[in-house]
Amino acid sequence: MKRSQYQFLSFICLGLVAFAVILQQVGYQGVSFLPCPLCILQRVGYLGIALACLLAGGISPMRRFFHGLAILAAGYGVAVAGHHVWLLFHPGESCGVDPLELWINQFQIVQGLPWLFKADGLCSAQLPAILGLQVPEWSLAWFSVFLIVLIVTFFRRPR
Repeated sequence: MKRSQYQFLSFICLGLVAFAVILQQVGYQGVSFLPCPLCILQRVGYLGIALACLLAGGISPMRRFFHGLAILAAGYGVAVAGHHVWLLFHPGESCGVDPLELWINQFQIVQGLPWLFKADGLCSAQLPAILGLQVPEWSLAWFSVFLIVLIVTFFRRPR
């Protein structure tokens, strides 16, 4: 991949995190989207892809290493978002205060950036759909696209 392509992937990932923060702060259709623990873990996945792609585009000798880290971050995101989508269809599996929420909220970075990393919502909450899909379903779709693109470009021969 070219440097500009890595930067483009980073830009998309950062844009998705910004969109999540806007949904959290402003809301959609009069509903505030409080992030649950799995939402926060998905944000970490997007930030991981963004950082790895920025480093892959900026440090040529280690490009394949950082590209591989981006693949790992995308795979992690697919796993977390996939579990979140599963919880949406099995709401009885998630109720009350999630122990994962307590674990995530104890980190120092959460105290410093609560608007980005603090988990307050329930993972099985049914919020208004955006263009027909719940936010975790959109997240799973985006992570899947990133994973496929990153894997295909990792194994493609450079020109």
